[in-house]
Amino acid sequence: MTSPLQSGGDAATPSPRAAGALTIREARRQLAERLRAAGCDTPVLDARLLVEAVIEGGRTEDDALIGDQAAADLDSFAARRLAGEPVWRILGEREFWGLTFKLSPATLEPRPDTETLVEAALDSLRERRGEALSILDLGTGTGCLLIAILSELRQAKGLGIDLSGEACEVAAANALANGVGDRAAFREGDWVKGLDGRFDLIVSNPPYIPGAEIPGLDVGVRDYDPLLALDGGVDGLDPYRRFARDLPQFLAPGGIVVFEIGAGQEPDVSALMRSEGFHYHGARKDLGGHERALIFSR
Repeated sequence: MTSPLQSGGDAATPSPRAAGALTIREARRQLAERLRAAGCDTPVLDARLLVEAVIEGGRTEDDALIGDQAAADLDSFAARRLAGEPVWRILGEREFWGLTFKLSPATLEPRPDTETLVEAALDSLRERRGEALSILDLGTGTGCLLIAILSELRQAKGLGIDLSGEACEVAAANALANGVGDRAAFREGDWVKGLDGRFDLIVSNPPYIPGAEIPGLDVGVRDYDPLLALDGGVDGLDPYRRFARDLPQFLAPGGIVVFEIGAGQEPDVSALMRSEGFHYHGARKDLGGHERALIFSR
């Protein structure tokens, strides 16, 4: 059988590994070629990340040889990437806001565009950054939103809620690893059901994809992100309807709400929130220029 690192060819022709161990440079080049041929958008980056992951101690000299175990691990990683699994899922962690977050099948993979919510929240609270604020993160997943905000607001404390108990466990571990474990708590729950208290900041990256569109998503999202974090109901707006109805009683005086939305959802989500007495402060655009974070107050 041809190794995932090799491009195929005459079975009688010995592979580079059969002739001798691969160097780091050769392994990286061969894997990038396979990924490029398979239509990967970032073959060179993915190959570099996967090769670095199997080398003990991380990056080393390009001419160093890859050991047998590292080569076997790289073959396994290559097969998974060629099957469509995102590189960060393979590595088991991803950076967000300069922090590292462990992933699990129960958590959404943090994306750079979601950092727009962190920026919007911090900017909205810029006059209160030194206060002992209370933060609520609904649908916390890895905990990336809450943890990133707590890393900037040193006097704040927060609660993350997720329907998945496994996600809550991952988020709690991420909070500890990123130095905010003593200021972050996580609870399994259905949005705000059974919740007490009021919060100065409520953030959420809820599921907002219309159910009928999920089968057509990219395989890396459709098959590897949890359905609970994707499906927003028939029109993708189910969570926002709940928020508009339920959040007023949980927002402290002077409090701010920041949501992530999908493409084209700004008019509908802002109308839902305004219909329940929220004041709309506008949208923040993501790296691609799309409206991504909406800001509200009472």
